Amino acid sequence: MKSFTVFVSGSGTNLQAIINKVKEGYIKAELSLVVSDNSNAYALKRAENAEIETAVFNFKKFNSKRNFENAILKKLKEKNIDFIVLAGFMRVLSPKFINKYPDKILNIHPALLPSFKGTHGIKDAYEYGVKVTGPTVHFVTENVDSGPIIIQKAVEIKENDTLESLEEKIHKAEHQIFPEAIKLFVEEKLKVKGKKVIIS
Repeated sequence: MKSFTVFVSGSGTNLQAIINKVKEGYIKAELSLVVSDNSNAYALKRAENAEIETAVFNFKKFNSKRNFENAILKKLKEKNIDFIVLAGFMRVLSPKFINKYPDKILNIHPALLPSFKGTHGIKDAYEYGVKVTGPTVHFVTENVDSGPIIIQKAVEIKENDTLESLEEKIHKAEHQIFPEAIKLFVEEKLKVKGKKVIIS
């Protein structure tokens, strides 16, 4: 059985959705470790409640990004981690780190890539005035929010939507497609061909 880790920085609602689907047997893999760069992240509490090991790496305690990432990689090696899921992890991983897990790091972005990349995907789409947005699950590559797309889900922006109501709708969509993408990955149904992901 494949073993994986989830990287988090905040409240961990996507982590909770993943934990639930692992427990149900929908995702047939072992969630062995939750990694965070924030010791106050509520996601850590969610992991502890589910009896999943946690590891916190405070960036400020390392004298370089390289040492910070090396410490994480060492922990992943100890735990025999096969793949990584980024669920609201707010640090950009270096090319060196990403190349240790080629096509084995999945991320979720709250907009329909390649539109509205970056930290404020929901707000940027809302303020731009698009009629449709929605989350994207993609593989992580050296360029931020640019990796091959696995799944996207369209979310309509209604006239009466506020930023808060749109955020709620997008998070709901995320909780559906992120576990689905992980399931497909675990079952080896994803093949990367150039920029495209072929789902078998």
